[in-house]
Formats: sequence, structure tokens, C-alpha cells
Amino acid sequence: MPVVGMVGGGQLARMTQQAAIALGVRLRVLAGAPDESAALVCADVRLGSHESLEDLLAFAEGCDVVTWDHEHVPGGHIRALEEAGVVCHPGSAALLHAQDKLVMRERLSALGAPCPAFAPVHGKDDVTAFAENHGWPVVLKATRGGYDGKGVWIVGSADEAAALLAEVLPSGTALMAEERVDFRRELSALVARSPHGQGAAYPVVETVQKDGICVEVVAPAEGLDPETGARAQELALRLAEELGVVGLLAVELFETAGGVVVNELAMRPHNSGHWTMDGSRTSQFEQHLRAVLDLPLGDTSVSAPWTVMGNLLGGEDPDLYPRYEHVMAHDPGAKIHFYGKGVRPGRKIGHVNVTGDDLPRMRARAAHAVDYLRDPGSVYPEERKN
Repeated sequence: MPVVGMVGGGQLARMTQQAAIALGVRLRVLAGAPDESAALVCADVRLGSHESLEDLLAFAEGCDVVTWDHEHVPGGHIRALEEAGVVCHPGSAALLHAQDKLVMRERLSALGAPCPAFAPVHGKDDVTAFAENHGWPVVLKATRGGYDGKGVWIVGSADEAAALLAEVLPSGTALMAEERVDFRRELSALVARSPHGQGAAYPVVETVQKDGICVEVVAPAEGLDPETGARAQELALRLAEELGVVGLLAVELFETAGGVVVNELAMRPHNSGHWTMDGSRTSQFEQHLRAVLDLPLGDTSVSAPWTVMGNLLGGEDPDLYPRYEHVMAHDPGAKIHFYGKGVRPGRKIGHVNVTGDDLPRMRARAAHAVDYLRDPGSVYPEERKN
């Protein structure tokens, strides 16, 4: 059976291991430390740095394909792996569009994909010139390295822009400006593509963000016009083909009065796809493995009318187990997925999936589970007093 190497030892690799077991595929993980999320559960763990070409080359030896738990592997290292004969999915040319937001915007605009107006930023004058054409506030983004709201700032005036640039630019961070999109809600279109060009699309979902972090996913997106959903799926499949993506592609979208607008891209299993573990015939983790191995792609139909995913963020109290027991007893149908990570406030430590046919009730169930696991006092105030 083939060996898939996944660079990165986070929760995405951990959940990919679960899918690999069922498929009979051997997953090898490159982790930075033995206590990382995936390293705690994978049998084949190699310790090393994703920033070390030597470590990457040693890790890839004996792998049939190498893929990624995150987008932070230097592009030059991926090209070196490819030149050494290592099969990398997605490859360096495709992954660049998930690593560099300015490159992504330029390529997507050239392809005619709906995008917000944008421009590179080298100083205050660039921001003010952009605002003259597109108005305040202006969204400033680090072109590389940002995630979960990090590396994104909204400035409402030239003075705010100048203060931010004085803080950020000396660090060497490259920036770009984008117009602030007037959107109704955020959506995500998750698709998969195999080396021989087979594609598969999951239902378009709604993602709910708080402080730049996804806290809830509703699958499929409630009330989404079927034509809009189909266009979003078609767009994601077209981008996967045009960019040469092999594996999963998550296209994060803004739903506006005029249609959908592309916000971000991710080329790996994605937070907006965690619902598929319990709500789809094929989880995103299994699908990613099928795609990078060029196996026939799995059925993406839903296994229930609705699935709600609630992200579990750490609170002040790290003692989860007693609260875990309560949630299991309170709602036996809730599926709780922990990542094996230490608890600290705001850190993603797991998620909860709830499936069924009563969407308001399901959203309440998912919210109760994540709120109680994080802080019982937020659900039952009397417990905080105790």
C-alpha cells in the first residue's frame, strides 16, 4: 500500500490519519515536536523542521507522494523536492497561490474570477491613493503568513494607515490593500481534484466568523440560491483546474448582492470542511488522500439534511474531561472531535458536529456543546459561582 507523507503535525494531519487507517494507506508525518497533535496518534512520525530542506528530503524518501498540513513550507524547498523526483501534491506552482495573497489576486483576476479591488502597498501614499479610488475603510493584508484573522487590518483613515505601516513595514512584512467588500455572509466552496483531472464538489457552506476565526459552519448554507451555489462550485472546480491543484481546494467566498467574490484560497483540508467527518459520505480527509493518490474520488453527498460544526476554542480551565462527560450525556448525538492539544484561551482544540433536520435546534445544540466545554458558566451561570 502507498505511503503518503504529510508535512506538518497539526490537527489536520491528525484527522487525516483517521482516514488513512480506513483506506489502508500509511501516513507518515513530519512533526516539529513529539507532542504535536498528529505526532501523538500516528505510527510513522519523523521529527524535523518544514523550513529545513535536509529534513524534508530525508522525510520524503520512501514516500509515494508528499502533501501539506499547512502552507508554510518555503516554495523553494518544494521546488527542490520536485527536482529531486519527489511527487508533491499540491505542487509548488499551485501552492504559491495559497501562500502569497498578491500572487493569488493577480492570477485570479487574470482568470476573470470575481475578486475585490487590490493593490500592492509600499507606503502610506499607496494606501491613500487606493482609498481615493475605492473609499475608506481599506483592508490591509500581509501577503504571506496570515491566518485566522492574523495579518489583516482595517484602517479608516490616512492617519490610521500611517500608524499601522510604521509598525508593520519595518518588520519586512509585505502588504497589499483590498477594498472592503459589502457582503451578506461568508461562504466556502470545497472541491477536490485528482492528477488525471477528476473533480468533486461538496455542498457550499456558510461560515460564521468571530474575531477572524471561524466559530460555526452550516452545511449546506441555509437559503442559498441554488444557481448561486452551483456557480460557486463551478468556480472552485475551474480554479482547481486552472491553478493545477491536486488534492483539496477550499475557496472562501463573500456572498454579495451581485453574487460571490473570492476572499481566500487554501489547498489542504480546511476548517470549513470539518463537518464532512459526520455529515458527508466521504470526509474531506479521505477525499484529500484519494485525490493525491489519484484514486477515484468519493461521494460528496450529505448523510443528513443539515450538519452544524462548532469550533471549540480553549478557555481558562484546561480540565476538559468532566465537561466532556456532561456534553456526552446531555446530547448523545453530538460528535466531539478533540485535537490532543494543550488548552489555552482562544486556541482551536477541537470541534463538535451535530447532524439532523431541525437547523435552529442543531445550531443551539452545537453552541451548547462548545460553550459548555469552554466555560460551563457561560451556559449555566451558577456553575461559575461554584
